[in-house]
Amino acid sequence: MIWILIGVVAALIAVPFVIRVRLKSPDPSLAKGEFVQLSQGVTHYRWIGPVRGPVIVAIHGLTTPSDVWDAVAHGLGRIGYRVLAYDLYGRGYSSPALGRQDRPFHLRQLEDLLADQGLNEDLTIMGYSMGGSIATAFAADHPHRMKRLILVAPAGIAMEESSFERMTRRLPVIGDWLNAVFGATRMTARILPECGKPTEVPEIVGVQLAQLRQPGFLSAVLSSRRGLLNDHQEEEHRKISRDDIPVIAIWGDQDKVIPMRAVGVLSSWNRQTVQEVIPGAGHGLPYTHGTAIAEILRNVLREKYGALQRTNPQTLPKLR
Repeated sequence: MIWILIGVVAALIAVPFVIRVRLKSPDPSLAKGEFVQLSQGVTHYRWIGPVRGPVIVAIHGLTTPSDVWDAVAHGLGRIGYRVLAYDLYGRGYSSPALGRQDRPFHLRQLEDLLADQGLNEDLTIMGYSMGGSIATAFAADHPHRMKRLILVAPAGIAMEESSFERMTRRLPVIGDWLNAVFGATRMTARILPECGKPTEVPEIVGVQLAQLRQPGFLSAVLSSRRGLLNDHQEEEHRKISRDDIPVIAIWGDQDKVIPMRAVGVLSSWNRQTVQEVIPGAGHGLPYTHGTAIAEILRNVLREKYGALQRTNPQTLPKLR
């Protein structure tokens, strides 16, 4: 009986390793951008928009790679802005990287890339979901380098979490096993219903599903949940307010990940923040409502109606 029990335990322990053997690294020849060796690993990045023009650095979220910015970036490119988008380590075409994916980890990748691309000051940083947490942390640490902070459904304020996510985040060893064995299945169940729904980035579902077969992806997601996504960023937002860094935050009123109460919380931390809510948008608003986001940002970035004046995406003129 004891040998049967030992065999069962050994088989359970082996499951994540068997799954790992079947994973496959993405083909770099299919990447849309370029690669650079940074201090923690290889980072895939790309420039979107005209060769010349003011720069916006875009940081994607926990599970969506830089492709999530395509609709927003092309909209901004049509009004003369250059967008630098990159894949966080373990996502997209960037290599997996060792270490806890906490605030210093994510900031180091951003700072390394900015240095490599010669971007030193007068920065506009745009972050989506967890990317919003990275952008917020950078702005709080480097106010003298910032021109503007753009947040799209940012984390670090309020966030909903499933019981599975909570358990894997809180439990060492067991949480890692559960994440390795069941994480891909659970993410697939969330992604597949998006098939056939309106989107401005047609390949986004396929890209997200492909990531589930990549080595390092699931562990990077769990590491970020245990690291950066555990940070409550009230202090950072209050500091950004004191430093007078212009901030615009854009939300979806149907978001099930970042709840609408985050709008009021952020307002209490930084009353100067301009906030826009896009009707009907969920957490995937960069790829479902990218044009609406670009229209909101056009008025803010061009300051056509005055610095950081509140706008209504339903009444903005269309991008041409």
